[in-house]
Amino acid sequence: MARGTARRLDMLLEFLRLETTGGRLLILATGVALLWANLPGGTYEQFWSLRLPSSAVLDALHLDLTLAGWVTDGLLTVFFFVAGLEVKRELTVGELAGWRVAALPVVAALGGMMVPAVVAIAVSGGAAAHGGAWAIPVATDIAFALGVLALAGSTLPSGVRVLLLSLAVIDDLGAIALVGVLFAHDVRLWWLAGGLLLCLGYGLLHRLRWTPAWLVVPVAVGAWVCVQGGGVHATVTGIVLGLLTPVRTRGGEDESACDRLLHRLHPLSAGVVVPIFALAAAGIPLAAAADAIGDPIARGAAAGLLLGKPVGILLGAWLAVRIRLGALPPEVGWGDVLPVAMLGGVGYTVSLLIARLSVPGEAADAAAAAVLAASVVAAVLATILVRRRGNARDKLRKW
Repeated sequence: MARGTARRLDMLLEFLRLETTGGRLLILATGVALLWANLPGGTYEQFWSLRLPSSAVLDALHLDLTLAGWVTDGLLTVFFFVAGLEVKRELTVGELAGWRVAALPVVAALGGMMVPAVVAIAVSGGAAAHGGAWAIPVATDIAFALGVLALAGSTLPSGVRVLLLSLAVIDDLGAIALVGVLFAHDVRLWWLAGGLLLCLGYGLLHRLRWTPAWLVVPVAVGAWVCVQGGGVHATVTGIVLGLLTPVRTRGGEDESACDRLLHRLHPLSAGVVVPIFALAAAGIPLAAAADAIGDPIARGAAAGLLLGKPVGILLGAWLAVRIRLGALPPEVGWGDVLPVAMLGGVGYTVSLLIARLSVPGEAADAAAAAVLAASVVAAVLATILVRRRGNARDKLRKW
């Protein structure tokens, strides 16, 4: 019985590791959230507004959060920890290990952050310049974008996936850094100093190979609590800890700490964390969709994702190659970069987070509706481009 249960668990974990699984669960969770938010009775808002019973400990640690807050500040940290692990692995021992190859996604990601921000401000008539709303379209949803690519682009070279993953992770790093800076409130330096020391302690434990879960996990959680108490968005902790995790193996090790944690946590991140976040953040009343059309910030966010993202990514990639700072991955041509640039417009996870943080009151629903609509349109357009590119490559192979 125990052996059968273990086998079923292994099969479930392998299923959750598939990139298509994460994208499908994300879409399912979004549909459930939209349906739930539009049911009579207001149970959606009531549920995500629940709080733990007030206590002196929670107040002292600045952890008096709503259920939605525990998801966006706490659970989503796992997602960013996995993102940090992935980008460090690719830049250290992966296909982006060379500085010239790594430079291209870095410059392209920077273009994919700056141009959408400018477009959002311009299209909104300056409204997005206030409160940090200009940052809504700067991020790419890793799970959603990779899921679309896995479903539609199986014939494309592996370098296309690596390029998309690198772009998405790098601009998510930038976006979460912006979150930490733009939405830091009542910054408490002693708390942040404690968080920094615990993060360094986490890195030191890995260097010394003192990594039993009973020791490492409390240090990581303590770092998160300190950063949260410091007034900075605590998801920053996930990125920092991910980048501090060793990527290379040492004597006697079968796999690195990074590979081991990626293998264990990727199913949790893609199959549990991101869908739960979608369930908590994507519940938008239908009236908000109509409001988005007339809302300048919502229009700016949509334009930033659909226009600014692909233009910025293409411009950044072209500039990196033009000045010989970077190079395209092996077997990847400019025809492959175009659908990747379009997939950059799938904002979703981090864009929804920034929309909720930067736009006050009910206007946040309009901004979130714009993010959802733009992400769906970007995904559809990217799917068409990916399939056309795949068909073109198939024809060339036959010749």
